Amino acid sequence: MAKSSTTSDDILACAHKLIIAGGYNGFSYADIADVVGIRKASIHHHFPSKVDLATVLARRYRESAENGIKNLEHSIADPREQLRAYVQYWTTCIADASAPFCVCALLASELPALPEEVAQEIRVYFRFLSGWLTGVLERGVQQGVISLHYTPRIEAEAFMATVHGAMLSARAYGNPEIFGVIMAPQLKRFAAKD
Repeated sequence: MAKSSTTSDDILACAHKLIIAGGYNGFSYADIADVVGIRKASIHHHFPSKVDLATVLARRYRESAENGIKNLEHSIADPREQLRAYVQYWTTCIADASAPFCVCALLASELPALPEEVAQEIRVYFRFLSGWLTGVLERGVQQGVISLHYTPRIEAEAFMATVHGAMLSARAYGNPEIFGVIMAPQLKRFAAKD
């Protein structure tokens, strides 16, 4: 049985879409009220300030990503295939516009202007993703299915930056296929040398 949406969930979903469309400063509670069909006072009841809203949004986004990664690791054992599945997830999300951009990456571009509570959640997300990618690369090297030029940590940071940069390029060109064009050689680069 599907979990029914709450007003709080609706507010967060709307804020997510508005942040993807225009960034942290690109929306107000009035915008959310119009989209969700509630009064601004109702939004303040759930999230007293925009800082609270964005902090919860970033935290839930990270928690969702953590759960997605756990599911991916449970269903796919091979480290190279895990990286392919991760890239394929974003390829699909960008192509069908269901999640055309990582909300934490987008907010990271605004980090100097974000409130510290929001900035802290963004840093936690990046540390989580970097840690997971580092672990995948380490396991791949140990299993002999991944070859690296640099340390797993450096390669993980470069891969993460490339994923986020490819999202930006797809957006800039207005062409979702650009993401895959950029990421395909990145995945091939990790192929173990026979």
